Amino acid sequence: MKIVLIGNYPADRQQSMTRYAAFLRRELIRRGHSVQLLAPAVRLRSLLPQEHRLGKWLGYLDKYVLFRWGFARHIRDADLVHICDHSNSPYLAWVNDKPKVITAHDAFGIRSALGHYPQNPTGASGRKLQQWILNSFSHADHILYVSEKTREDFTQVLSVTAASDVALHSLNWSYGPATAEQVEGTLSPLGLTAGKYLLHVGANQWYKNRLGVLEAYSHVKSQERFRDLKLVMAGKPLTGEMRLWVEQHSLQDVIELLDVSNEQLQALYSGATALLFPSLQEGFGWPLLEAQACGCPVITSDRAPMTEIAGKGAVYFDPEQPAMAVSALDQVVARRRDLIAAGTENLQRFTVEEMISRYEAAYRSVLERTGSKPR
Repeated sequence: MKIVLIGNYPADRQQSMTRYAAFLRRELIRRGHSVQLLAPAVRLRSLLPQEHRLGKWLGYLDKYVLFRWGFARHIRDADLVHICDHSNSPYLAWVNDKPKVITAHDAFGIRSALGHYPQNPTGASGRKLQQWILNSFSHADHILYVSEKTREDFTQVLSVTAASDVALHSLNWSYGPATAEQVEGTLSPLGLTAGKYLLHVGANQWYKNRLGVLEAYSHVKSQERFRDLKLVMAGKPLTGEMRLWVEQHSLQDVIELLDVSNEQLQALYSGATALLFPSLQEGFGWPLLEAQACGCPVITSDRAPMTEIAGKGAVYFDPEQPAMAVSALDQVVARRRDLIAAGTENLQRFTVEEMISRYEAAYRSVLERTGSKPR
């Protein structure tokens, strides 16, 4: 099958989506398909510094004007086109006579623009963009959702009746328990000791609840039995609000780690007391599986999709009640071996083979329904 994958604009720095598209390309090629990964080039946007206020608008020109030039030529020989990120749904209208598949990862941007999340207000231009993204789903022949929760969220806002499936992600890197030497090599320069820190992995989007991570940690730290635990925040830099909170609450043992490699992250998971992941919302939640793969117990939110993804291999608490993190951590201490075993078993639901098989089934279905034949 000849497949064209449409990836993300590099200047947007959406690392998880970039990894997802590259992973999908690699695994489909392994299955014998001919795959091209196509993405908008950074042209006009490169003329200004990253933080320039006009940069966003030049990026829009790169994505929605310049990228269209030559688009038809690039997809001419494809059997189908797969948009890897739902935020690029406007490209569906450019595909014309080819079968079109899109992956929907989360509805947070769309639902925020519709006023569903008052804590995340959207400006006028953002509302127009999200409405365009939502309306463009009408051009899709098949929608792949990454979790049941994501399908439920989109069902609330979509008026289209395109065929759809849930295709759960697999790990997109070969995470597993790191050796003692690998753990020591990563932790020692940071002043960390295995089993003496909590780990959080994530960026600063509102739904990641990173301020809630700090609040939960402060409650944990207030307990004598957990006095020596540090907190590693891996991902994006703390915001000004977070730094102020840390200072006001005299949290001396919060460590920021930026641009962490997969190998470093594997060692961090392997040496952690637990992953602390109290998201308010998620589309999927890759860190849950990454932690389980490395033998790291998981403490996460008692709501979907965290419950859907982590299964029995986690301890759950209300993310809006950060004091509950203390009892959750007590459970980790008491049930550590059982939680690790349950996490390992849970991973069997998320194999690469199962994921790619679901994608191939969707591709075959859409080709059959549109009367197209793979070349």
